Amino acid sequence: MASLWGRIAAAGMRKNVLHLICRFATKVTMGDPFEHATGIEKRELLAKLAGNENPFDLRVVKRGPGTKSQPNEIPSAFDSRIVGCICEEESTSINYMWLYKDAPKRCECGHWFVLVHKAPV
Repeated sequence: MASLWGRIAAAGMRKNVLHLICRFATKVTMGDPFEHATGIEKRELLAKLAGNENPFDLRVVKRGPGTKSQPNEIPSAFDSRIVGCICEEESTSINYMWLYKDAPKRCECGHWFVLVHKAPV
């Protein structure tokens, strides 16, 4: 008997709560994400507003001549960065190597890479 009265009371409370919510509900919208962003997310949004669609340099960089006198420049805000080189067009493997500041490096395929400084986001 007690469980029946408990269910009836709970159903009545749910009905009242739903009625109050529906009665006083107004359309609530979230503000602009830019206003709520902080830290690295805000710096990323600022960079994208300034026109930099790739602020962290995560997109693929097409290889240039890659000679020792004209190496492929890889931007980095740090003193080292790991780089993957797809040596042949049809290759299914990637050759990874570490690049260090002021130390050009040659891939197994013969292309040269050098790390260039880029200001952090």
